[in-house]
Amino acid sequence: MKIVLFGCNGQVGWELQRALAPLGELIALDFDSRDHAADFAHPQQLADTVRAVAPDVIVNAAAHTAVDKAESEPALAETLNAEAPRVLAEAAARRDALLVHYSTDYVFDGSGSAPRDETAPTGPLSVYGRTKLQGEEHIRASGCRHLILRTSWVYSARGGNFARTMLKLAAERDELRVIDDQIGAPTGADLLADVTAHAIRGVLAKPELAGTYHAAAAGETSWHGYAQTVIEWARAQGLPVRVAADRIIAVPSAAYPTAAKRPLNSRLDCTRLQRAFGLRLPAWQPGVLRMLRETAA
Repeated sequence: MKIVLFGCNGQVGWELQRALAPLGELIALDFDSRDHAADFAHPQQLADTVRAVAPDVIVNAAAHTAVDKAESEPALAETLNAEAPRVLAEAAARRDALLVHYSTDYVFDGSGSAPRDETAPTGPLSVYGRTKLQGEEHIRASGCRHLILRTSWVYSARGGNFARTMLKLAAERDELRVIDDQIGAPTGADLLADVTAHAIRGVLAKPELAGTYHAAAAGETSWHGYAQTVIEWARAQGLPVRVAADRIIAVPSAAYPTAAKRPLNSRLDCTRLQRAFGLRLPAWQPGVLRMLRETAA
């Protein structure tokens, strides 16, 4: 089996290089790759790459993920998040290849408090969410075999992340003010990559399993709860933390206005994924603590 991975140096793409390698021959590409065109700003070149590589599976981990910046550059966001996936989907359909694509809880409006399943009505609040939904729709319309995995609050030990920011601020300040009215599940890029590998094998064995799934860690928290977990761990490890436990102050989203509106409810119901592929998605806390140990090493 031959797999081509786009966006190999991003958070998820980096972990996918590890998780996909045992499945077959892996060609890992990023926007600056020299052997094959993989710059999503030039979508038509992607079709040429698919023709040249002739993969059995196409995995797209590339996207415009700067949520606030997307508000001021909607055309670029649409090119990267909607047009490029359309080109890949049409190329996959011509080859009868499986296309794996990642989407987001931002395709929903974030209302209510119940976890949303794959059949829930969409209603994006931002350019990022709208263009990611367009990408999904293009893939489904192409008729290609596909796996669309919607996820939330992705982090990794590689590069910057929310936990690192909290640790830095906690070492500098006596008080932290963190949003508590956005609820979701921090999901490790490593978990998402491993789930992807399992799902690919599942769909190749049973093509009827193709489709859209929600994939996130189990449980829920707010950014405030996430920050408390991080700071409590740091204090237990003897790391330099100035902020007291009772000085992590919960504030509403309105306290930190942003260019893009965030969904307040990012809960995803992942029952369908777990049943289809025989998986058990772990709680979010162990993954975050593992990430913290890796970044502190």
